[in-house]
Amino acid sequence: MNQAPRQRMTAQARRQQLLTVAWQLVRQEGSAALTLGRVAEEAGVSKPVVYEHFTTRQGLLAALYKDFDSRQNALIDAAMAAAGDRLQDKAAVVASSYVNCVLTQGREIPDVLSSLDSTPELAAVKRQYQLDFIEKFRSWFAPFVAPSDIPLATMWGMLGAADAISNAVVAGDISQQEGMQELSALIITTIARCG
Repeated sequence: MNQAPRQRMTAQARRQQLLTVAWQLVRQEGSAALTLGRVAEEAGVSKPVVYEHFTTRQGLLAALYKDFDSRQNALIDAAMAAAGDRLQDKAAVVASSYVNCVLTQGREIPDVLSSLDSTPELAAVKRQYQLDFIEKFRSWFAPFVAPSDIPLATMWGMLGAADAISNAVVAGDISQQEGMQELSALIITTIARCG
């Protein structure tokens, strides 16, 4: 019997497969188990294939965070485009999108984020994504504080609160609903204080 020839994946499809395998490893065993060799083994490919895509473990961790950040931003952007014009509407959308995105990713994202702080290069990657989110967040809420601007310290505080609340939801310390309500209330109060 003739078997159909095995088809090669495109580079993009292979990269996504490797990222999916890496997320599964982090979910099952934590980021400490994440090595390029282990990803190759679990994906059923040779080590050079994984090295070609990520070069180093740090490159893989950065790619995982980029993957998470891209999905998070797409969800939040779509939700914000559909949100009402009131501060309460926008705050509720940001809060629910942020909490839901972290909750969907589960315990893996706090683990990956912790690993990103392990080297100066990875910390710089994480910081750049945070700065990008802060600027996006600032532009969404700028109409509510015009003509002034939201102070950078305030933006860092809101981002820290969003991360802490989301992580508490993932850990089961608070419910998803409690997390979204608290984050929404915090955003409203903070933006109102800046206006």
